[in-house]
Amino acid sequence: MMKSLVLASALFTASTSGFAPIQINTFQKPSSILATGATEEKTPAQPEAPPGEISNESPTKALPLPANSASLPFLPRPQYLDGSLAGDVGFDPLNFAKSSSSLLNYREAEVKHARLAMLAAAGWPVSEVFDKKIAAAFNMAPVLDSTDRVPSLLNGGLGKISPAYWVGCLGVAALIDVIGTLRTKAEKDMYLPGDFGLRFGYPNSEEGQKWMQTAEIKNGRLAMIAVVGFAIQEFVSKQGVVDETPLFFFPIVDTLHKYANSGYIQ
Repeated sequence: MMKSLVLASALFTASTSGFAPIQINTFQKPSSILATGATEEKTPAQPEAPPGEISNESPTKALPLPANSASLPFLPRPQYLDGSLAGDVGFDPLNFAKSSSSLLNYREAEVKHARLAMLAAAGWPVSEVFDKKIAAAFNMAPVLDSTDRVPSLLNGGLGKISPAYWVGCLGVAALIDVIGTLRTKAEKDMYLPGDFGLRFGYPNSEEGQKWMQTAEIKNGRLAMIAVVGFAIQEFVSKQGVVDETPLFFFPIVDTLHKYANSGYIQ
């Protein structure tokens, strides 16, 4: 019985040692070295793993990228989408990125459109809620049509917008492009697409920065889809977004009262 217990404990210790961190004792008393005349034996260098393979001696080494795209598994992964950019899921079915420089140019354009779309996705419904109230306060004509739709290419009504507004928008866009161009020339290879030097609330750690960049590009992509959806939705339904989903933009009591008067609630 005693032999079996000793054998079982020895096997258990040997099995668990494979999951324990390796501890290397680098400290040795000088007296023992002088007494025995022993010297440290240098361990031979481990051979490097062949390119494309992961060595068992370096568990922290990055895994190789998959051969196919993560977003479109039936297509091969684009050559220059190597996962270094935030939000990279290997989506380039038309192979627009012909080089690393063209990839950065497309990311710069994507970031700018994403930020503009996030502003538009918030401003679209807000304008439908407050436009008529603000126009009445300043004795101005509202830009919304009779069905509370904002001016757009599909809805029409863009002629109601003052030309000074479009000139101001073009001026701001040109200024942003100039700043981006100057930073690109100044920082060269260190320039990050869409980085205009604004650091308010920006994390200091590399991991936090990557998370923030991923969150921005994902929300921007969603906003671009949302703005296109707003335009199509209002063109098809012939009513404003806030009128179709009033629960998101008006007090719930007013919404339920409106539904009751419309016959939705009995």
